Amino acid sequence: MEDRGVDLSVLPKEVRDQLAELDLELSEGDITQKGFEKKRAKLLASYIPLLPIDVDMTLPDVQLSPSHSGDPTPSPEAPGPSTSSASRHHRAHRSGGARDERYRSDIHTEAVQAALAKHKEEKMALPMPTKRRSAFVQSPGDACTPPDTSSASEDEGSLRRKAALAQGLQSPDYWINRSVQSSSTSSSASSTLSHGEPKSQPQPQLAASVLTDVLAQTRIENSVPPDVTSSTPQDRGSRVDLPPAVRGMSRGQSRSSMLDTADGKRKGVPVSSRVSTKIQQLLNTLKRPKRPPLSEFFLDDSEEIVEVPQPDPNTPKPEGRQIIPVKGEPLGVVSNWPPALQAALARWGATQAKSPALTALDITGKPLYTLTYGKLWSRSLKLAYTLLNKLGTKTEPVLQPGDRVALVYPNSDPGMFWVAFYGCLLAEVIPVPIEVPLSRQDAGSQQIGFLLGSCGVSLALTSEVCLKGLPKTPNGEIIQFKGWPRMKWVVTDTKYLTKPSKDWQPHIPTANTDTVYIEYKASKEGTVMGVAVSKISMLTHCQALTQACNYCEGETLVNVLDCKKDMGLWHGVLTSVMNRIHTIAVPYAVMKACPISWVQRVHIHKARVALVKCRDLHWAMMAHKEQRDTNLSSIRMLIVADGANPWSVSSCDAFLNVFQSHGLKPEVICPCATSPEALTVAIRRPGARGAPLPARAILSMGGLSHGVIRVNTEDKNSALTVQDVGHIMPGALMCIVKPDGSPQLCKTDEIGEIVISSRAGGTMYYGLPGVTKNTFEVIPVNQSGAPLGEVPFTRTGLLGFVGPGSLVFVVGKIEGLLMVSRRRHNADDLVATALAVEPVKTVYRGRIAVFSVTVFYDERIVIVAEQRPDASEEDSFQWMSRVLQAIDTIHQAGLYCLALVPANTLPKTPFGGIHICETKQNFLEGNLHPCNILMCPHTCVTNMPKPRQKQPVDVGPASMLVGNLVAGKRIAQATGRELGVVEDQDLIRKVLQPILRQARHSFSVCGLQ
Repeated sequence: MEDRGVDLSVLPKEVRDQLAELDLELSEGDITQKGFEKKRAKLLASYIPLLPIDVDMTLPDVQLSPSHSGDPTPSPEAPGPSTSSASRHHRAHRSGGARDERYRSDIHTEAVQAALAKHKEEKMALPMPTKRRSAFVQSPGDACTPPDTSSASEDEGSLRRKAALAQGLQSPDYWINRSVQSSSTSSSASSTLSHGEPKSQPQPQLAASVLTDVLAQTRIENSVPPDVTSSTPQDRGSRVDLPPAVRGMSRGQSRSSMLDTADGKRKGVPVSSRVSTKIQQLLNTLKRPKRPPLSEFFLDDSEEIVEVPQPDPNTPKPEGRQIIPVKGEPLGVVSNWPPALQAALARWGATQAKSPALTALDITGKPLYTLTYGKLWSRSLKLAYTLLNKLGTKTEPVLQPGDRVALVYPNSDPGMFWVAFYGCLLAEVIPVPIEVPLSRQDAGSQQIGFLLGSCGVSLALTSEVCLKGLPKTPNGEIIQFKGWPRMKWVVTDTKYLTKPSKDWQPHIPTANTDTVYIEYKASKEGTVMGVAVSKISMLTHCQALTQACNYCEGETLVNVLDCKKDMGLWHGVLTSVMNRIHTIAVPYAVMKACPISWVQRVHIHKARVALVKCRDLHWAMMAHKEQRDTNLSSIRMLIVADGANPWSVSSCDAFLNVFQSHGLKPEVICPCATSPEALTVAIRRPGARGAPLPARAILSMGGLSHGVIRVNTEDKNSALTVQDVGHIMPGALMCIVKPDGSPQLCKTDEIGEIVISSRAGGTMYYGLPGVTKNTFEVIPVNQSGAPLGEVPFTRTGLLGFVGPGSLVFVVGKIEGLLMVSRRRHNADDLVATALAVEPVKTVYRGRIAVFSVTVFYDERIVIVAEQRPDASEEDSFQWMSRVLQAIDTIHQAGLYCLALVPANTLPKTPFGGIHICETKQNFLEGNLHPCNILMCPHTCVTNMPKPRQKQPVDVGPASMLVGNLVAGKRIAQATGRELGVVEDQDLIRKVLQPILRQARHSFSVCGLQ
C-alpha cells in the first residue's frame, strides 16, 4: 500500500495505529472528509519523498516595507512615525490686530508666535496611513497557518488560500514566506499600538508547524488556478533558517494537542485526537455557567475595550516634604465692633443719619442719587415691618422669620437692593439674591429654578421698574419661568411700604449660627446651589476684611463689581456698612457706555479703595486717552477680585504702566482669591511706599499638568508667570490637599486644592446635606491616613500652593480643570493660548469657550468661538489650524473639536460672558449649528483598543453600581422637596374624589375593604 511513493506497510506501528484511528473517526462522523485528509497528510508528511532531506531550507530574500519591517530602527529616508504635532501641521499665516485683553500676556504671545514659527521651519510630516483592525483579526500564529480544511464551507477567502497552496506545491517556501510577512505585519501593528519591540523572525515551533502543514496539502485535489492578488512580492530581504525540528512531529504532538489562545500561549483543555477541535470547543463552551459569578458584576468592561494608559516613568513627581498647615494672623478684637451687622446699621442710622452710604450712577456715569445711612435705616425698617405684618393676615402671615425670599433687582439699581437686603436682615427673613430673568429661555434659568426650589422660595422682592420689565402673558401676568416654582411678587418701592408703629422694634439678636443669607453658586456641571452663610460667619468675615484691608470710618470706596454676590457684596454692601464707608456703585451698563467712569469717580471723590476686575483695568487702559487729567494718588488699595486667575498679572502690569504717571503706586495693587464656599481665602495687603514687590513664580506648564511645581528653565514657550494673592485671612487655617480621592495633604512642591478652616465662611449648601458633607466637612489626612485633627475644613475649589513667606499662589480652579490622559489642563490657559494666535480676523470680540466632553472613557478638549460676520472661510480654517499647532506645542495636548459659530449665538451670562455649561449642553445635543468646524479625534483619542491584549482589571463606578444592584444592596435614597401649600383646594377635591371613589369600589369588589 503506497501513498505518494510511500509504502504504508513499512511505516512504524504507531503511525499505522494513528491512521487507523483516523479511519475510525471518519466512519463515526467525528471528523469531516477534509479534516481527515489534512490529518492524514500531516502524519505522512515526513515519509513523502517529495522533498530531499538535504534540501536547503532557507527563505528567499524578502525586502520588508518600512511599515512592516521587523527592525525597530527607522530608515533615514522613510517618514517617521505620525506624531500629534506633525498630523496637525498646516500652512502658517500671521495675522495682526487687537484682541480681547482679559488674557493678554505679551510674553505668552511671543511664546505662541515662536512655537508657530518653529512649526513653520520644520519639515511637513504627514500621518502614516492606518487601518482599523477588527476584533476578529487573526493572531500572528494564525495568520501564517494554512486554511483549516475541516470547515465544510468554501468562501472566497478559502478559495484564494487554496489557489495559493496550489501555487506552493512545487515550492513549500510559499507558506513560510507568507508567514514571515504576516508575522512582521502583525508585529509592526502591535508595536504601533503597544509600543513593544517587533519581532523580526518567527518562532522555530511556528515554522515547523508551517512546513508540516504545507506538506500535508499534497492530498488536496482539484485545486483552482492561483490568485495573483494574494501573492507576495519576492523581494530580497531578511533570511530565516528553518530548524531541523520541521522534519517530523513527535508522537505526543500527534496524539494530542492543546487549545491555542489568542495570545499564542497554549492553554485550556487537552484535545483528544478522537474528537475534533471544534467539537471540543463547543463542549467547553457548554460547560461554562450561563450566569457569571457575582464578583464579575463588579468589573468594568472598559479594560476590555480601551487601552489602559500606563504611567510614564519619566513623569515628574513631588519630591518635597509634607506641607504644614498655614495659620493666618490672629483676628483682633476691637471694642467698638458691633455684636451684629444690623446693630451697626442701627447705630449709623441714629448717629450718622446724614452720612452718605451709597451713590448710584446713571447710564452716563453721573451721580443719580445718594442714599444716606439715615434713609437706608428708615427704609429698611419699613420693609421689615411690611414683610412681617402687611403680607397676609395676623393669623395667617405670608412670611415668618426664617423663611427664604428671592431678591430680583438689576445691577443698575443698587439702592433698591441695599434696602431689600437689610430689610430682610431686620425681619430675620433669609434673602436669596438672584439675577433678573429676561425671558423664559434664559441660559441657566432652569438651574436657578432648582436653586429656588431647594431653598423653598415662594416669594420674590423686586422694584416697580424691574417688575414692569419682566416678560408677561397676554393677560398681564408674569410668565412662569422654566423650572421655577410658583412665585408671588412683592414691590419694595417706598410708596408701597408701611411705616411701622411706634411700639414696634425689630429683633436684633447677637450673631449666632442661624442662616442669615444665601448666595448662589454654579458648579462645573452647571448645577446652581445656594451657599448658606450664618450670622456669625457674616460678622466674622466683615471683621476679618476690616483688619486685612485696614478699613476706616468715613472712607470712600468705588465698587465696579456686582453688589448681589461675591466681593461686590462682601466689601461694597456688608463691610462698608459696618465701617460707615461711602460706596460709589458703578453698574455694568455704565462701564459699557463709559469704560473710564470708575477712574473718574476715584479722581473726583478721592477714593481710597477700588474694587475692580481685570476687564475693568483693560477697558480703562484702552480709554485713558479720553481723560488725561486724572489723578489716582489717593488710592491705597486697588483690589483685583479675579487676581486668582493666573493671567491677571498681565492686566495689572499693563494698567500700572499706563497710570503710574497719573499717581498710581505699584504697591497698592492687591489681587485676592475668593470662593463661594469659603468667601475670602487670601488677599495681598498694601505694601509700604517704596518697598519691593513680591516675587513672581515662573512655572513650567508641563510640570503643572502633572500636578507638580517646577521652575521653568528649558522652554520659555511653555512658561506660566503667576503672581501671589497675599496671605490667608486673619483667624483662618489653610491646607493644601489632593483634589481627587481622599483629602491627603500634599507635598511642598505639589499642586493641590486649597482648604480653609475658619468661622468666616459658608456653612452648607442649603437643602443639600449630601453634597454639603463632601465640601464643608473635610478632614485632611497625612500620608499614613491619620486625620489631621477634628476641625473640619471647607474646600475652596482653588488649585494652588504655598510659596515662600506663606504667600498663597493660585494656578487655576476645579471648575475649569480638564483631566486629559491623566494630565491637568486649565481652561483659562487654553483660552489665553487661543487668543494669542491673533484672532482679530476670525473671532468676534474674543469670545471663546473651552470645555471638555467625555469620549471613549476620557475627557476631550473642545474649543468653541464666535466667528466675525466678515471672516472668510480661508481665514477661519487658517486660524483654527494655527490654534491646533499652538496648543500642541505649548500644552502638549490635542484638540477633539474646534468650532466657529455665528456672532452673538452662544448662550450669555447676565453680564455678557459666555455661559459655558449651556454651550457644552448645546454641543452635546447638536444645537450649536457651527459655520466652520474642525474635528481632530486622531490627535487626542490615543486609548484605542489593543487586539488580543488583556488589560488590567479594576473596579469602576459603573461596575460598582451594577454589582450592588445584583447583590441586592440599597445604594442610596433621594428625598424630594415638599410641595408646599396647594392653593386651589376645590380643584383637588374635583380631581381626587372620583379617583378615590373608584379605588374604594375596586377594593370592595376584590374583598379588600
